[in-house]
Amino acid sequence: MNQGTILFLCVIGIAGFFGLILLVNAVRIVPEYQRLVVFRFGRVLPSPKGPGIVFLIPMVDIPKMVDLREQIREVPHQVSITKDNAPISIDFLWYYKVVDPAQSVLAVQNFELSAAGIAATTLRAVIGGIPLDDVLSEREHINTLLRARLDEVTERWGVKVTNVEIREIIPPKDVQESMNRQMTAERIRRAVVTESTGTKEAAINVAEGEKQSAILKAEGQKEAIILAAQAERESQLLRAEGFAQALAKIYETAQTVDQKTMTLQYFETLKTMGMSPSTKYIFPMEFTSMLENFTKAKG
Repeated sequence: MNQGTILFLCVIGIAGFFGLILLVNAVRIVPEYQRLVVFRFGRVLPSPKGPGIVFLIPMVDIPKMVDLREQIREVPHQVSITKDNAPISIDFLWYYKVVDPAQSVLAVQNFELSAAGIAATTLRAVIGGIPLDDVLSEREHINTLLRARLDEVTERWGVKVTNVEIREIIPPKDVQESMNRQMTAERIRRAVVTESTGTKEAAINVAEGEKQSAILKAEGQKEAIILAAQAERESQLLRAEGFAQALAKIYETAQTVDQKTMTLQYFETLKTMGMSPSTKYIFPMEFTSMLENFTKAKG
């Protein structure tokens, strides 16, 4: 192999190597979650490239890769002054996603750094218009205000702020001590209220038990009185029936007694009276007529 052939092969090899490099630079594979903003001769192409295989013109096209996924960034602790002049330290997270890849490249040099600066200044502006008590109790409201303010700024960059979450609020030391005392007082108040409520319920239960006991006792006494009255009535009815039966028996027996028997009964009564120590005797008016009937019967 002569020298000319060797030189030709070297040239071919070098050309193939540079061609391979150009081919590698000319072909790009863009994932589904990314887009390729291409500048051709310094002018951006009408629409981003991707996803899939994208062919570029080497040394003519300049690509810029843009991620379309939702991103999260942290804004470190920022000391802000509230409306009532209380310094507090706040850090928060903000979420965003690129909605216009070309605009995110053309409208701002570094939108992440710019958005972080806007987030810090916006936080101070929002906190400056809210009292300390509202800052501590209205996180959701502050989150909404921050998201709206950030979204107004980043919208022109083709970036959408999807959410803002305050992560930590550190109030001044004296405010923390006051809050601790307030929490202690609130716990004591709740304990006292709980204890008084328990005492009240216990007293109500005792009173209710005594009431039920009195009601049951009164009902028992009432039933006892009713039963006693019923027994007395039945006893009186039985005595009345017995007395009526006795009277009927006496009347029935009296119907069979004649005049002589009655006269003898009078004599028996007089005999009993004569045995009495009394010195005064009372005779019925019918006694004379009874003696006459008796003497007639003897004659």
